[in-house]
Amino acid sequence: MPNYEKLYFKLFAALADALEHMEQENYGLARRTLLCAQQQAEEQYMEEE
Repeated sequence: MPNYEKLYFKLFAALADALEHMEQENYGLARRTLLCAQQQAEEQYMEEE
């Protein structure tokens, strides 16, 4: 069974990082941060399922 709390905190941390990058007007890095977090969360979800 996936650990949703762990997934939530990882995604939330990535969101906070992306917002920080956006404040610095580094939109490409913000996008990559979010995409990477999404992919990692999906992989982790599939492994734990």
